[in-house]
Amino acid sequence: MQVWCPASAGPGWPHPPHTLSRTEDIMDLFEYQARDLFEAHGVPVVRGIVADTPEDARRAAEELGGPTVVKAQVKVGGRGKAGGVRLAGDPQKAQEAAGAILSMDIKGHTVEQVMVVEAVDIAEEYYFSILLDRANRSYLAMCSMEGGMEIEVLARERPEALARVEVNPLTGIDDTKAREIARAAGFDDTIAQKIVPVLQQLYRVYHDEDATLVEVNPLVLTAEGEVLALDGKITLDDNADFRHDNREELVGSAGTTDPLELRAKKNGLNYVRLDGTVGIIGNGAGLVMSTLDIVAEAGQRHGGQAPANFLDIGGGASSDSMVAGLEVIMCDPQVRSVLVNVFGGITACDEVARGIVGALEELGDGAAKPIVVRLDGHNVDKGREILEEFNHPLVTLVAGMDEAADRAAQLAAEQPTTEFATVTS
Repeated sequence: MQVWCPASAGPGWPHPPHTLSRTEDIMDLFEYQARDLFEAHGVPVVRGIVADTPEDARRAAEELGGPTVVKAQVKVGGRGKAGGVRLAGDPQKAQEAAGAILSMDIKGHTVEQVMVVEAVDIAEEYYFSILLDRANRSYLAMCSMEGGMEIEVLARERPEALARVEVNPLTGIDDTKAREIARAAGFDDTIAQKIVPVLQQLYRVYHDEDATLVEVNPLVLTAEGEVLALDGKITLDDNADFRHDNREELVGSAGTTDPLELRAKKNGLNYVRLDGTVGIIGNGAGLVMSTLDIVAEAGQRHGGQAPANFLDIGGGASSDSMVAGLEVIMCDPQVRSVLVNVFGGITACDEVARGIVGALEELGDGAAKPIVVRLDGHNVDKGREILEEFNHPLVTLVAGMDEAADRAAQLAAEQPTTEFATVTS
């Protein structure tokens, strides 16, 4: 799911939602869950039915009537490019589409459910999101008349086409603010009249559900003149669970949750999976965020390598935390190299070193990915001594943070993509 952290955004444009990580306790929803919450708050949506089998998809298409679209339900972007979204002209085609999509692997996520939705005749596609902007202690609304495409591409190639409007948390998106957003995005008065109430309804979802992100891409204008939220993404703040009685049912079972994130959570680790190839482990959210930025920069010199995850083992992490963290990252098939960047304070560097040794001994032959280690701070000499004596061929000790990021990116570029054992919770 796409999540944005403004505090790490570079100057000149907002980082696209899924390129950076998050440090708070949050929960991403499946598209069908977002659709249901939209509908509950009055946001116009198409009818949709969740299906677990191809036969269920056929029955869903029969119930909906007419052409349908079969959509993979995974908490990751890029479904369309991966073949996870397919148009079906009749129920039999819907069954065939579901048969092809179910069990598909999309960026490490196995498709276990599809949503069958009504197909609509689209005249225009737009983009809208409302998200938490910590840097400015407010909310940020982003809106564009050019939806449907990846917002990252639009923000990078044509940033002027993406309107960014600050939203005061005390007043939210009322009629005046919604019209300001519509004008900033370039909508004419006729379309703005249709868009404005939908933006207000989407803000109600954001506010009432205690979300950190509500995104619609695309928000469409149909040939009949209706405005519909065709695809929704919602990220909820877990810290507000006590205010809601529907959160447990939204979490889903282990089979419909990213197994790596589930495994990390059970070990008390703050982990978020990203799209890159360099696994990141650090102690402290600030250090990990800085490491992500440095690895992303270094990766540009080595074929576009990028961070594969955010993993914070915490300020007082033990060797057991390091074992758990390293095992989670080693289990990610998209990871080609690992960077361990630790500044010893409460967490002593020798504890980190013992954790690395313990993880590699436990993984045995399953540890096939090079690990770059940068240690500094409390007991750094002892930590380096432990790793030097261990003398594992996969481990490279590097003194500086920049050098470590460059080496990890270089190693990732040199490694083939390797598969690891199936992750279980």
